[in-house]
Amino acid sequence: MGGAFVAAAVLARLGGRIGLPTIPLFILAGILLGPHTPGYVLLEDPHDLEMLSALGLVLLLFYLGLEFHMEDLRTGGRKMIVAGSLYLVLNVGAGLAFGFGLGWGTEEALVLAGVLGISSSAIVTKVLVDLGRIGNPETRPILGIIVVEDIFLALYLAALQPVLSGADGLGAMAADMAKAFGFLVALALLARFGTRVIGRLFAIKDDELLVISFLGAAVFVSGVAERFGVADAIAAFMVGLILGNTGAGERIRELVHPLRDAFAAIFFFGFGLSIDPGDLRAVVGPVLIALAITVAMNLLAGLITARVYGFGPAPTANVATTLLARGEFALILATMAAAAGLDARLSPFIAGYVLVLAVVAPLVAGRSHWLARILPGGPPEAARA
Repeated sequence: MGGAFVAAAVLARLGGRIGLPTIPLFILAGILLGPHTPGYVLLEDPHDLEMLSALGLVLLLFYLGLEFHMEDLRTGGRKMIVAGSLYLVLNVGAGLAFGFGLGWGTEEALVLAGVLGISSSAIVTKVLVDLGRIGNPETRPILGIIVVEDIFLALYLAALQPVLSGADGLGAMAADMAKAFGFLVALALLARFGTRVIGRLFAIKDDELLVISFLGAAVFVSGVAERFGVADAIAAFMVGLILGNTGAGERIRELVHPLRDAFAAIFFFGFGLSIDPGDLRAVVGPVLIALAITVAMNLLAGLITARVYGFGPAPTANVATTLLARGEFALILATMAAAAGLDARLSPFIAGYVLVLAVVAPLVAGRSHWLARILPGGPPEAARA
């Protein structure tokens, strides 16, 4: 574990000097020190980090839930829902068509729909901060699309889990889905009506006790969720949503931040350990096709969003390029697919796809003014990217 932290930190610092995001570097550290590459092997069996990786995943989604507010939907209004829904229809639909076109199987196609369809909240937010675009007019629609994606993700994972678990027959699958959605509905009702009671339970002055309490809640509910067929990650998201709307929400966000960063690094590192670089050669073609589809769908989604909000070329280009990145959600789906024993090509495909986009997307977003020059209405406004 110490070696994993040190390797991830060293590579991330080196990458930071040239402006690369941390997620692909954490994965790369795992690949380089894993059993599938020559040289020193830190861990022969990636499963040795399985529990710590699971904790990293839980904390990632728990933090995202803390950042999510139902008010975002109310204040965003119709435009945000329209833009977010169209983005999902275009990207998830294209991902599903791509998955069926590959011919790897129906379950694999459903996984690929999510991989190609959902942006990385972590990378998108980091890009906006790093490029100083938080105050830009197009940032609110970008974050609105991320919010709609998060809601879709919760429903998508709840529906996908029973399918991947291999339920016997349609009746058993329907029962598993009903059980999973029932558990999610119970958490949603708690988020809607139980915030005041939960807030009293977490009105703890001592930071040590507060950390133990919210960690216990997130991990315990995630474990219970798995028994109901709900992905542990999405249960953690719901717990974060509930606690984020209590009086202790702001303190919890501050306290969980370093824990999230540390164990998320282990999650990405652990995923890298499981990747055999030799397998990437077999999926180079599908990865390149998927990249072309993602770029095309994001450009189209950016143009539609611009039409909805009345944006010019520069904001349109920013929307199209900022949402390109894929990251943590794709890796969550890769983890679920591996656990379900799906096609072995999925993991190297997702790894290659995420690595390329996680590196390229921030670089492209920083040069969105090049795209703005060739969009309708071009150069005058493009200068203020």
